Amino acid sequence: MREEEKSVDQVHWVTVASEKVLLAIIGIATCVAALQHLYQMYLVQEIVLADLFMLFIFTEILAMVAAFYSSKRIPVTLPIIIAITALCRLIVMQNKDMDALIIIAEASAVIILAGAAYIMSLKDKISLEKLQDRES
Repeated sequence: MREEEKSVDQVHWVTVASEKVLLAIIGIATCVAALQHLYQMYLVQEIVLADLFMLFIFTEILAMVAAFYSSKRIPVTLPIIIAITALCRLIVMQNKDMDALIIIAEASAVIILAGAAYIMSLKDKISLEKLQDRES
C-alpha cells in the first residue's frame, strides 16, 4: 500500500469513528433532554400541545440517529420533518400579540418544507438506478 492510500484510510477511519461518537452523544443528549422535559411536565402537572410537539421532535431525532446506525446514511426527509415539527411548535406557542406576518412566514416555511419532503420522497421512484434495476 502506498503512503497516500494509508493516509486516506486513516482519514476515513477517523471520520467514521467521529460520526459514530458524535451520533452516540446526540442520542444520549436527546434522551437526557427528553427526560428533563418529561420531568418539567411532571412538576408543572400540565401537558400542553407544545410539550407533545417537543417530545415528537426528540423522537424524530432518535429515529434519525437510529436510521444512520442501521443504513449508514441519514434520509434527507427526516431532518425536514424535524424542521416542520419545530416550526409547528413555534406557531402553536405564539402569543396572540405576535405580528401576523411572522405567523404567515412560519406557515409558509412549513409549506415549503412539506413540498421539499414530498419531492425528496419521489426521488427514489424516479431514480435512474432504480429504473434500471426494475428493467432487468
